[in-house]
Amino acid sequence: MRSTEQALLDALTPGARVYVSAGSAEPLAFGALLATAPERAKGVEFIGSFVPGVNAFDYAGLHPQARMSTLLLPGPLRASFCAGRVDVLPLSYSAFAAHLTRRPPDVAVVHVTPPDAHGMCSLSLAADFAPVVWKQASCRVAFFNPALPRPPGAWKIPASEIDIAVDCDQPAIALPQAVPSPELAALAAQTASLVDDGACIQAGLGGAPGAVLRALTTRRGLVVHSGMISDEVMALAEAGALAPQGHKTGIAIGSPALYAWLETAASVSFVPTPQTHDAAALAQCDRLVAINSALEVDLFGQANLEWLGGRLVSGVGGAPDFIAGARLSRCGSSIIVLPAQARGRSRIVARLTSPTVSIPRNMIDAVVTEHGVAGIGDLPLEPRAQALIGIAAPEHRAELQSAWECLRDSL
Repeated sequence: MRSTEQALLDALTPGARVYVSAGSAEPLAFGALLATAPERAKGVEFIGSFVPGVNAFDYAGLHPQARMSTLLLPGPLRASFCAGRVDVLPLSYSAFAAHLTRRPPDVAVVHVTPPDAHGMCSLSLAADFAPVVWKQASCRVAFFNPALPRPPGAWKIPASEIDIAVDCDQPAIALPQAVPSPELAALAAQTASLVDDGACIQAGLGGAPGAVLRALTTRRGLVVHSGMISDEVMALAEAGALAPQGHKTGIAIGSPALYAWLETAASVSFVPTPQTHDAAALAQCDRLVAINSALEVDLFGQANLEWLGGRLVSGVGGAPDFIAGARLSRCGSSIIVLPAQARGRSRIVARLTSPTVSIPRNMIDAVVTEHGVAGIGDLPLEPRAQALIGIAAPEHRAELQSAWECLRDSL
């Protein structure tokens, strides 16, 4: 094991593919080191699941010949994306894990605790993709950070497998918790009616799914099986809503209070994406309720998760995996939650304005806004459209009805 920053820089050569742990596990010291020697990024492709609102470092901006490949599109990457140096992969989380297996990176950069008495390093708050690439990478790099939490259920790697170790000291990346707006609180109350005691729950990124979790504190025996957990899961635990064991996640992103709680939460296991997002694994989760947000839903029941005003702002993330898994689960259901409008524009639309469809109409059981629940899973065209119009903001319903009548006549 070579414990020098220079050894890491020397491992970055033109043509190399470098996996970087992202989300709350991003080693900020790696970006800081590269910023001192940007020429080392020439011809290098940095790949990872960089999360909007969490990861802000633009590796592709280090050098005109640097590139990034990402599942989502954080705002700070916009300039490099427009310059053609950032690729947003049209893959779900499970497909990205398979992609990393088919095309393993040359270098894997992870963020871990220093080794314990048994020579094991904790991956701390993230086990989503690092275990997938770790065994296959030609060069394995670890940033040792004593400030990282050590959840008892965290994934661990032997220090003996590390090729290059670099010491760093940074707080775990935290995400401020917002208080739900009245609209989100009303939406959450509507959605909570669809979740029974003992359900297995998944909630995606965004304020709406988080608000729904906070509305479930009176439930009992809930099991969490999600790609990500945040402070809302801690709130459920403190309210006595969770089953005593069996909770799985790939990553935790939240407040320092969440990270402190996780250090004592033996009931939560951090597992790789093939275990959290795999269709066969999800099919074994009875009563799986997948709760995900969208930017817009049209009157056919199609959802757009990626485009805003004609601009690509994200990827599909793990939503397609969990939505498909919920359809395979015994008594499972897939729910899309979204506020009825944003900046005066309806988010229930006659037809999607996006160039692609993120979630097809046959995969969604219910759409929820603050105005109600549209259970569209088994509905044909006309009643489906009417159900969706009925949960739009009242001031947009007449316009949607008129647009639907024109659409229906053209079918």
